[in-house]
Amino acid sequence: MKKLILSLSTFLVLLILNPLLAFEPVLETDCNYDEASYTLILEGYDWGPAVKKVVLPTVELTTEANATDYRIEAERNAEGVEMKPEEAKGRREIVFAYVSDANGSRVSKGNHITLVLLVHPNNPIDSPIKYVIKDGRGSNQWIDYKMTITHASTNKIWNNEASRRYTDLDRFNLNGKHTSNDITLAYASYKPNTTSAKSPLIIWLHGGGEGGTDPSIALVANKATNYASPEIQSYFNGAYVLVPQAPTFWMQDANGAYTRGDNDDIYNKTLFNLIDNFVKDNPEIDTHRVYIGGCSNGGYMSLKLILEHPKYFAAGYISALAYLDTNVTDIQIESIKNVPIWFVHSKDDTTTVPDETVVPLYNRLINAKAPNVHFSYYEHVIDLTGFYGGENYYFPGHWSWIYSHANHANFDFNGEPVLLKGENVTIMEWLAAQKK
Repeated sequence: MKKLILSLSTFLVLLILNPLLAFEPVLETDCNYDEASYTLILEGYDWGPAVKKVVLPTVELTTEANATDYRIEAERNAEGVEMKPEEAKGRREIVFAYVSDANGSRVSKGNHITLVLLVHPNNPIDSPIKYVIKDGRGSNQWIDYKMTITHASTNKIWNNEASRRYTDLDRFNLNGKHTSNDITLAYASYKPNTTSAKSPLIIWLHGGGEGGTDPSIALVANKATNYASPEIQSYFNGAYVLVPQAPTFWMQDANGAYTRGDNDDIYNKTLFNLIDNFVKDNPEIDTHRVYIGGCSNGGYMSLKLILEHPKYFAAGYISALAYLDTNVTDIQIESIKNVPIWFVHSKDDTTTVPDETVVPLYNRLINAKAPNVHFSYYEHVIDLTGFYGGENYYFPGHWSWIYSHANHANFDFNGEPVLLKGENVTIMEWLAAQKK
């Protein structure tokens, strides 16, 4: 009892001398972590995902961090995949360091250090995915990504990945599966956080390099996660997002070859069945506001489904269209001319050549008196962020989907703004207003 009284007395004396003691939070160190482990934080960019940050645990509580105290070597590999030396191993440049919690959030005192890394579209060593060509077909795949982080003055090493975080991807359910017509499609989905009784559905169909059975690839390879971003969701007051994945590529015909609309592909019936079942299984979806879009292969399939089901979709948004105009009949033009569609393409696209695809198709729709068809036709696909050269930095011309994901498209084929109720609008603002 005397010890307790003494202890309390001592505390009261300290409290009188330092009244802030009563309000100073006590930070507990985590004694269960592996001191050699690290956490990767991934972010999505216009050209795909990159490792943006790495979080390191420290034994002692600390209040400061210095980027120059650390060195990072990264290694990328995948079984059966040959990589160039600059793709396989290299130094990661650290641009900033700060004291953080285990999730990478900055704190004034803690037992983690977060290193912020330089990311650039021309640095393959930054990326945890790789475009792999196998059996004559290319596709993006997750690969093994390993870091060795060294503290210069103590030679302490962190070389074991404990976990990784990808906030944009974490918004999605990646476990969807649908089977019909003896074909199984994987899909990702997002359910909005909204008080609306009914919400629209945004469907995104990936390009030819994102096929497989892991729909996370269909989301991250070109930042399709952005359709669940707070900004784009705000235009719709919350929208469902559905991202199906083809096991191979959307334009595959029965012989395993590419179709450009000259014959039927093998996936469109199963895909439409997936969409229709998803809508029925989620009664909160507004059936009058189902929007379909995609790029390249996915642009082909978006137009294919609109041609097959012109009364089902409220609107389409299509970039880098791969469907050849010569394979669309005049009767089909008449059947879809009242479907609102916004096309996005770049003039320097050598993969889906615009004069063979979108330009004549758009002109035919306009000549058919289509009342609500728009076409943002860019000179080049540039760096919208300005970090890597801005308008002087050109991505491949085929990558016009960047303008859709970033909600950048806001002008028509004649260069004039697209207007809605007299106001200039972007492609997503326009899409949110469409209703059949």
